[in-house]
Amino acid sequence: MDKIKVWIVEDDKDWLRGLHAFLGSQTGIEVTNTSDNPDAVRLALADGGTGLADVVLMDIMLDGVPAGIALAEEVTVSTGARVIMLTSMEEKEFIFRSFQAGAIDYQIKSDFEALPDAIRAAARRESPISPAAAERMREEFRRLKQLERDFETKKMQDLITPSELELLKLIDKGYSQSEIASRLVVSIRTVKNHINHILKKLGSKGSKEAAKEAKEKGLF
Repeated sequence: MDKIKVWIVEDDKDWLRGLHAFLGSQTGIEVTNTSDNPDAVRLALADGGTGLADVVLMDIMLDGVPAGIALAEEVTVSTGARVIMLTSMEEKEFIFRSFQAGAIDYQIKSDFEALPDAIRAAARRESPISPAAAERMREEFRRLKQLERDFETKKMQDLITPSELELLKLIDKGYSQSEIASRLVVSIRTVKNHINHILKKLGSKGSKEAAKEAKEKGLF
């Protein structure tokens, strides 16, 4: 059975030597290429595409910046290799950006002993995600979901006037239009007009739906 060809992209010379030696000693794995900077990677890509490697270990931080993320996309497109991102940090935004660039896994360098299994799984196109990366992604999804909720809440706050919000509170409490008119000392026609304005602003089908939406967004 052919060995899995691995390309290591790492700008720390000590890590590069260490990973080369460690992975080169693993059964079924052969380190066929190493690069220590973005220019070296692009030069290798210019000299050949498909067949350079089956799996690429790509350091996120190259020359002090997260250049590995853009390189991951270039390598994936040019070679078809499976890219595993390497980092000594646990930056959540880097994890997301790495997967968007085409990486299939994200490994912390200090857990280098897990790399052989990650490489073998990548070569089998099983698209693994390490537990650490999976947890960071869940955290990021939760953060993005909260941002989305906050945005929608702010959007509704900007649309609804204080008097309209008070009207929605009364609707949520189950008051009828005539009862609301009495409590606010306005005509039923005024109440109906306010409700129609609210429905147009929010795109809601009915006043109860609008009141429920406002309550769920924490406006009251």
